[in-house]
Amino acid sequence: MACQICLPFSNQSPYSCIHYHRSSPKFPSSRPKALKHQSPDKDTLLPPLFLTRRSLNSSALALILNGFLPHYSKALSHNELELQRYTDVEEGFTLLRPSSWIKVEKAGATVLFEEANKGSNNVGVVVNPVRLNGLGEFGTPQFVADKLIQAEKRKESTKDANVIGVAERPGKGGLQVYEFEYKVDSTRGGMKRIFSAAFVASKKLYLLNISHSDKPESPLDNNTRAVLEEILHSFDAAPST
Repeated sequence: MACQICLPFSNQSPYSCIHYHRSSPKFPSSRPKALKHQSPDKDTLLPPLFLTRRSLNSSALALILNGFLPHYSKALSHNELELQRYTDVEEGFTLLRPSSWIKVEKAGATVLFEEANKGSNNVGVVVNPVRLNGLGEFGTPQFVADKLIQAEKRKESTKDANVIGVAERPGKGGLQVYEFEYKVDSTRGGMKRIFSAAFVASKKLYLLNISHSDKPESPLDNNTRAVLEEILHSFDAAPST
């Protein structure tokens, strides 16, 4: 039986579909021992994670994520950008979002926040029903990352796309959360840095897409990157009420 999963990419065409067949060989649902980065470049998503059940449950990362940090400020593009908690109780997800960014309506997006006067910098989430119980049933983080880049490169507007980092972390209740970082060079908006995260819960696929300009003349700075990573790592299932 053929199925598909739609994943976000860029602001212009944020959602692309990946097709797979249940008759295809299944990828193991168990976590790999380590996740390697694609590029030796110093800009990496996360240090390699040794993903045994014991290390996931005891890691400092898990403690921080499960604590749902309240709210704080970090510098972004020489301005103080405050992050605040956004929770969609109806759809069942939560994340940190820039409080100064504007919430806008866009077809296909469950929620989308854009930087004022610079909509190409945005944070969006899409939620779709699926037949999966977890991401492991679809494939490994590396398998999903390869599908993301293949779909991106098929777009007419894409000049180049490269994966920078792939990782997996534990979410609320032991959810598998996949994280990806990649660069896209497009005729629509130029160079961009994309951070994405995905998890499956209650037969729903939750997808976070963070897009930010990363042009040679104004590259992504360390402070901005730190804020984007905080948003990325905050994406999780909503706490039970």
